[in-house]
Amino acid sequence: MSSGIAPTAAGGRSTRPVIVVTGMAFEARIARGDGVEVVYAARADLLERALSAVVARGCAGIVSFGTAGGLAPDLEPGALIIADAVDGPFGRLPTDPAWADRLAAAMSGQPVGARLRRGSMAAVTAPLISADDKRALHGSTGALAVDMESHIAGATAAAHGVPFAVCRTIVDPAWRTLPSAATAGLQDDGSTALGPILRELLRQPSQLRGLIQVAFDARAARTTLVKARHAMTLADALRL
Repeated sequence: MSSGIAPTAAGGRSTRPVIVVTGMAFEARIARGDGVEVVYAARADLLERALSAVVARGCAGIVSFGTAGGLAPDLEPGALIIADAVDGPFGRLPTDPAWADRLAAAMSGQPVGARLRRGSMAAVTAPLISADDKRALHGSTGALAVDMESHIAGATAAAHGVPFAVCRTIVDPAWRTLPSAATAGLQDDGSTALGPILRELLRQPSQLRGLIQVAFDARAARTTLVKARHAMTLADALRL
């Protein structure tokens, strides 16, 4: 187990990397950079195993980064969330206030800052597909958005005594029910396979229109993620 006490460089910053936790391969590609070690997987047990192995080598902090499902009804695809806490299977996990403020400040000086919201996240162990389920979770938690990785990242950070942060962007808004084809191609390792998506479309061609909308939403989310990552780099906000 890490002691949580990181060696520091001359400037007072840790020499250990920040670990970025994502669920999907494309999120991991965006997150990579100097001073960062990325861990990703779509299946919880694989993610936990990979994260534990990396944390054991030492880290300065852990940030959950990537896409999320919208819960607040006013959030459009591409909205950006810097969370103050995560409510999920492990209870309420607060983020580090100073780090969250640094991340928000990094965004505020860039165009992506216009899309920024602060508030809590929810975490679940299975994809939240329907608008009804999203509405219910928003009502019970008040959370702005939901994902499947932040509770794992937060619990690991708490166990190792290192700071925790969350930076997520909305990919499917609260009012949209996802077609089954949208999640059919997600592999356990976080990559996406085209074959299962095509088979699902052949089974139910009426999903095509919804899938095209999902693609537009995903493009908006990816654009925000890229801009947010760039803002972090400019502000050196991923060095602790």
